[in-house]
Amino acid sequence: MPRVKSGVERRKRRNRVLKLAKGYYGSKHRLYKVANQQVMKSFNYAYRDRRQKKREFRKLWITRINAAARINDLSYSQMMHGLKVAGIDINRKMLADLAVTDAQAFAQLAETAKKAVAK
Repeated sequence: MPRVKSGVERRKRRNRVLKLAKGYYGSKHRLYKVANQQVMKSFNYAYRDRRQKKREFRKLWITRINAAARINDLSYSQMMHGLKVAGIDINRKMLADLAVTDAQAFAQLAETAKKAVAK
């Protein structure tokens, strides 16, 4: 009985990897071994960065809220504490969006936070 050489399956597997490596520089999109290493590395980066993206956006929102709060004579921490004391439950994403798009509404929230902190 002849041995099994997996010719078709091996070619399919290699083509799948090379298709994923399309657009990579130099031998990383031509040679299977190098392409496979880079594709695995790319999957690791993608996995890691799906988590890091969440951190980056939260940092961006906090920066925007802080900048807008300081225009209204508050720090970020005072603003967030004031909103919590006042019972206003709004997430940072929406608050940052208000800070950028609707400064007047943000200023009203800042005033509410100031009054809540003063009490």
